[in-house]
Amino acid sequence: MAIRELKVCLLGDTGVGKSSIVCRFVQDHFDHNISPTIGASFLTKTVPCGHELHKFLIWDTAGQERFHSLAPMYYRGSAAAVIVYDITKLDSFQTLKKWVKELKEHGPEDIVVAIAGNKNDLGDIREVPMKEAKDFAESIAAIFMETSARNAVNVEELFQKISKQIPPLENPDLDSNESFKITRQPPPSNKRCC
Repeated sequence: MAIRELKVCLLGDTGVGKSSIVCRFVQDHFDHNISPTIGASFLTKTVPCGHELHKFLIWDTAGQERFHSLAPMYYRGSAAAVIVYDITKLDSFQTLKKWVKELKEHGPEDIVVAIAGNKNDLGDIREVPMKEAKDFAESIAAIFMETSARNAVNVEELFQKISKQIPPLENPDLDSNESFKITRQPPPSNKRCC
């Protein structure tokens, strides 16, 4: 089975739960006292997808405005970008639209875009209607999911959907580390050549 390394970056405002989503996905853990990311953090996780294994190389970028200029360094060459907003903060959804615009203008042409409305466990103080976010995602052909890193809702499913959007390798029988296959030769016959 071929292992493919897929760079994925998480973008979005500070405090929307990017690090919590990554922590839940990679370590199945939620930390109530997680510190804001400085620059970016890096984690990996390998998941099966069809005839391949996808090794996600996940770059969790800082949401603070002063780190915004570093983001292109992380989404350049990415197979996918997850743009996260907080369903209880309308401002974070407006920022998401700026990230989408930036990715369209400067990101890889074939990047898979996923939108994650995080903190859906706080639906009683929601500021972003699910329908509005879903309609926006559909308008840009992006994956859409509401997630809860705290309650482990739709985090694994989000990355599974991303995995399924990545086009498979041309020849799934050929391992990525293999340039040719060794085949067994038939045993020599007893006939003598003249």
